[in-house]
Amino acid sequence: MVFYQDLLLQAHPSWRPFLEVEFQKEYFQELLRKINSINSSIPVYPPAHLWFKALEFFSIEDCKVVILGQDPYHGAGQAHGLAFSVPTGTAFPPSLRNIFKELQNDLNIPVPFSGDLSPWAKQGVLLLNASLTVEDGHAGAHLKWGWEKFTDALIEHLAQRQRELVFILWGKYAQSKKKYIPTEKHFVLEGVHPSPLSAHRGFFGSKPFSKTNQYLEKQGSKAIQWQVDF
Repeated sequence: MVFYQDLLLQAHPSWRPFLEVEFQKEYFQELLRKINSINSSIPVYPPAHLWFKALEFFSIEDCKVVILGQDPYHGAGQAHGLAFSVPTGTAFPPSLRNIFKELQNDLNIPVPFSGDLSPWAKQGVLLLNASLTVEDGHAGAHLKWGWEKFTDALIEHLAQRQRELVFILWGKYAQSKKKYIPTEKHFVLEGVHPSPLSAHRGFFGSKPFSKTNQYLEKQGSKAIQWQVDF
């Protein structure tokens, strides 16, 4: 059984006022009821103690970049609370493999041994999925359960509160969230999704990592060190 009080403790304290408001709303209460009602024989990824891992690493004031995914990986042992990321030792899913290929093309950073993107998160990169849970083998299983309301509110709250963030929106689903982002305050990078189904139609060669750093440095912020293996 998952309780919202336990979820609150996963995030950095600066995110908790926002979370407390959203957790009390009926849509979120209904979301938890739905997840808690799932038969125990149906695995839900990631485990509940990792749902808000993306909010763990930095304060809301220290957020610099938002990379938006759709929902967690739906294979056992892959999802761990950071969009596009997998734990060390886990084989790279195709989208992550393509992200690393573009990183190598863009900044000449070798493909890493680990797919754990925590080093990005530790620098203020919010690796956010629109849905924070999924069922084993069923991509998008929880996309319309209420998570999208939560993450829409989170994107809007962050975009209104902060200035000069980079929002990286890969694919049409992520790009649909642009309406919550005041583009006069932020830098929005829209591009093709890194999935093998679309990556060759404009993801490769788009240089999102160098463009992000150029913008951050122009605003007087420290560039992101994109290499994963240190």
